[in-house]
Amino acid sequence: MTNNLYLCRYIYIVGMKIENNMTKLQRLALTTPRSLVMLSSWLVSQGYPYELQQRYRKSGWLKTVGIGAMMKAGDRPSLTGAIAALQQQAGSDIHVGGRSALEWAGRAHYLPMGFPIITLFVENKSYLPAWFTSTRWDMEMRIYGSSLFRDDTAGLLDYQDGELTVKISDAARAIMECLSLCPHRFPLQEAYELMEGVFTFRPDQVQMLLGQCKSVKVKRLFLYFAEKAGHAWYGDVDAGRIDLGSGTRSLAGEESGVFVPKYQLVLPETLVEDDKDFC
Repeated sequence: MTNNLYLCRYIYIVGMKIENNMTKLQRLALTTPRSLVMLSSWLVSQGYPYELQQRYRKSGWLKTVGIGAMMKAGDRPSLTGAIAALQQQAGSDIHVGGRSALEWAGRAHYLPMGFPIITLFVENKSYLPAWFTSTRWDMEMRIYGSSLFRDDTAGLLDYQDGELTVKISDAARAIMECLSLCPHRFPLQEAYELMEGVFTFRPDQVQMLLGQCKSVKVKRLFLYFAEKAGHAWYGDVDAGRIDLGSGTRSLAGEESGVFVPKYQLVLPETLVEDDKDFC
């Protein structure tokens, strides 16, 4: 009788453990978006200790992405899912920016052909783990270190990609990020064409971002391109409240340069040849 009682208790305890583990596994399957990378440290904080994670991997319910990172079995590797993990689980200051943010928001004139390329900006102090930088994702990464704004979060917004939510730059910040790469890593002419295509900036948002921006080059180029494009919202931006620095900024490179006195810029002749109002 006593042996039967111990056996019943053992079966009950084992059964409770199995039920508890299954409930946790079901919760993980139901509450995490598809293609989300899950960091091992984050899973621990959610109630999944390392031993349980190892059991899930051995059982084929989770697959390893790299050291300290995994995904649900059957999910496809997704760069968006990896960025979401860095932003939301690791607190990394990385986001989709520049031209990519404009493309995602439908603001770019055309989409590049071939394998998708995504532009990422990361604050210089942020560390990107090996599982992120060494994995072959569904998009090619171009990563730029940056500390363009005094407030790292200025001009960032939530973007929904299927079940995943990631931070990307709004249109005004994205153009400023493009300008920060000019002229060597992003063509000035293309940056101007992107500015031409934006008609609906909120002047108060532009004013805030220009006030937060630490680059004199970016601020001068942004104002020059906005005025050159003839955008109505440009008239509501108070340039007098923006620190535009002193001295000339030359961005002509090896091309013939033209001096634009109003903004103290030397720009390629092909870009300013029709700008009689500025020269």
